Amino acid sequence: MLSIALGELIQIFRNRLVLVTGLVMPAVVSGFFIHRHEAFAALGSLGYIAAITMFTVGAFGLYTTAVTTLASRRQNLFLKRLRSTAEGDAGILAGLLLPITVISLVQVAVIMTVLAAVAGGPGNVLLLAAAVLSMMIMMLGLGLATAGLTNSPEHAQVTTLPVSLGAIAVASWVGITGTGELTLLKRLLPGGSATELAVTAWNGGVPVTESLMLLAPTLGWVVVAVVLASRIFRWEPRR
Repeated sequence: MLSIALGELIQIFRNRLVLVTGLVMPAVVSGFFIHRHEAFAALGSLGYIAAITMFTVGAFGLYTTAVTTLASRRQNLFLKRLRSTAEGDAGILAGLLLPITVISLVQVAVIMTVLAAVAGGPGNVLLLAAAVLSMMIMMLGLGLATAGLTNSPEHAQVTTLPVSLGAIAVASWVGITGTGELTLLKRLLPGGSATELAVTAWNGGVPVTESLMLLAPTLGWVVVAVVLASRIFRWEPRR
C-alpha cells in the first residue's frame, strides 16, 4: 500500500490539473474567506467561515481529485494491473487515495490555524476535528461512488460537479441560516450535519454530547456511498 501511495504522490505533483483543482484552488478560495473574515462573520459567523473553507478543501481538493485519480488509473489499466499483485482491493484503493487525503488534512489544518490566528480560535478543537474527519470520510465515500460513473479524467470534470457544488451550497445554506428552521432537512442533506458540527465547534455554547449526535447523518451518507460504490465501481474501463 505504501509503495502505491508513494507513486501516487509523485503523480499528483506531476499533474498540473490535479495541482490546480486539488491544491491551488481550495487554498485561494479559503484565503479569500479568511481575508474577508469580518464581512463573512457578519453574514454568518466565524464557524461559518470554518465550515465553508473545510468543505472547499473537501469538495474540490479531496473529492474531485479522488474521482479524477481513480478514473485516470482505470482508463490506463493501472487499476487492473494492481489487482494482479498481492495487494488486496482495499489496500489498492487506500494507497491511491492516501496521498490526497493527507494533503487535504494538512490543508484544512493550516487554514484553520490561520483563521484562528487572524480571528480567534475555536471553542472546541476536538469537536472541530470530529467535524473535519467525518466530512472527509463522507467525501471519500462519495468519491468512490462517483468514480464508478466516471469513464475518464475529462469526464470527472462533469460527474463531480453535482456533489462538489451541492456540498458547498448546503454548507453555505446551513452555515448562514442555521438549523433553527427545517432542522431535519438541513441535517439530512449531505454536508448539513457536518457543517452544523463545525459551526458549533467553532462558536461554542452547545454540550459536546449533544453535538456528537450530528455525526450520525454524516456517517449515514458514508454507508450509502460505500454501498453504491460496491455496486457500481469498476476496475476496468467500460466497454
